[in-house]
Amino acid sequence: MASTAVVTGGNRGIGYAVCERLAGEGLLLVARDPEGGARAAAGIRGDVELVTGDLGTIAAVRRLAGELRDRCPRVDVLVHNAGLWPSRRTLTEDGLEESFAVNHLAPFLLNHLLEDRLGRVVQVSAGLYVKGRVEVGRTAVGADFHQMRTYADTKLCNLLTVPLFAERWRASGITIDAVHPGVIRTGLGDRSGPVGWLLKLVKRRWAAPEEGAGPVVGLVHDGTGTGRYFHLTEEVPWRDPRRTASWPDACGKRPRR
Repeated sequence: MASTAVVTGGNRGIGYAVCERLAGEGLLLVARDPEGGARAAAGIRGDVELVTGDLGTIAAVRRLAGELRDRCPRVDVLVHNAGLWPSRRTLTEDGLEESFAVNHLAPFLLNHLLEDRLGRVVQVSAGLYVKGRVEVGRTAVGADFHQMRTYADTKLCNLLTVPLFAERWRASGITIDAVHPGVIRTGLGDRSGPVGWLLKLVKRRWAAPEEGAGPVVGLVHDGTGTGRYFHLTEEVPWRDPRRTASWPDACGKRPRR
């Protein structure tokens, strides 16, 4: 592929729905499970190639970045969609809490490892970031693990880097924005036991993945700014829970549009 879009976690949920909409432009679908990824790629009409890659360890992320570099000289769009909502504290081989590694560190590393080939980055965020709290030494290893708040912590970590990347890349023309796609019915956070059954009942009322894909794809094609945060299709000043100030004061001057 001469140029392409890359979507992580593209084998199901919002990621799959995003891939369906972007396949006509040349697409690399990144999935951890080779069989599930192959089925997903086969089910999408268009120019789709599967890239098997795990985002759970630093070494695996580096391998994934290397394969992406080998396959395409230009990454027009990189959509960070893969995410993990943990039910228990699990440490990776790097000694990091698993959802911190997948939700925050992997996108952070891929941005750096691919930045000489990037054009546009879209980060799929979550409105629950407002419940997050970041203490780097503790958050990274899940020292205060909680099934809900740890997820929020990792999403906040990731969101805090968006204005920093926007400023870093301003001269190069690379753009980055984040979007909360809504409360969507996916497999994220599924559990076993009574809590899991209750969650499945609740999820029946949530929006379908195709609805969540809409704001993401809309932002993929939005070339009007960088360093922004969107709730669905509306740009909003996000609030850093560590402070009382909104984006302009908490992260420096508001990125120019």
